[in-house]
Amino acid sequence: MTPRFKAVIVDDEKLARLDLKNILSSFEEIEVVGEVNSVASAEALINKIHPNLVFLDIQLRGESGFDLINKIDFELDFVFVTAYDKYAIRAFEVNAQDYLLKPVSTERIKQTIEKLTSRTLKEIDTFRQLDYNDVIFLMLNNKYRFLKIDSIVAITSDADYTFVHSIDNTHSITRKTMREWEGRLPVNHFCRIHRETIVNVGYISKVDVSFSNSFKVYLKGFEKPFLMSRRYAAKIKEKFV
Repeated sequence: MTPRFKAVIVDDEKLARLDLKNILSSFEEIEVVGEVNSVASAEALINKIHPNLVFLDIQLRGESGFDLINKIDFELDFVFVTAYDKYAIRAFEVNAQDYLLKPVSTERIKQTIEKLTSRTLKEIDTFRQLDYNDVIFLMLNNKYRFLKIDSIVAITSDADYTFVHSIDNTHSITRKTMREWEGRLPVNHFCRIHRETIVNVGYISKVDVSFSNSFKVYLKGFEKPFLMSRRYAAKIKEKFV
């Protein structure tokens, strides 16, 4: 079986990393592709090898695992592994997939993997690719409405919700994740430019270089630009070739 998840372990205790790695080795769905002991080393490794799952300790010798989440500009799953239960609410506020208390048991890890696998299979089976001229029926601002795909200018994320920015300057909130939108929107018309932003490339008016090798993307009808991270710049370029 090909591993469904390529995982990185982030923990400042070597023994804790070893224990978790040994438990995960019994699950063929998981391949541990790296382990690190700090936020900086985790950021570098994740940006280099692009895993889709991170097992993350919260207290890291003067650092917080929450800091790492803010440094990653693409979507992946986080599972917190900690000795403290006081961070649970905050963990789920940042969309953690699970919260494990040390010492972690094999049975508890099994529940986590089943949860991750079930969600992934559901996403694959449920959602079909949309065409640019399609209309979808979904809840926007607590009311079910029809939404034309070609009317979407941009989509931005806010925790478990996303905002749909339309050509009529309306900004509607819906309980759809960025992962769902990216999996369904027509790839020839929409492109992700940041972990928190998807844009309709037909509405891009210009792209300017910003600070730290990032970019500002200006959309027609929007005065304020959207930030595009360096990782996604090549994808936008491909749209115009």
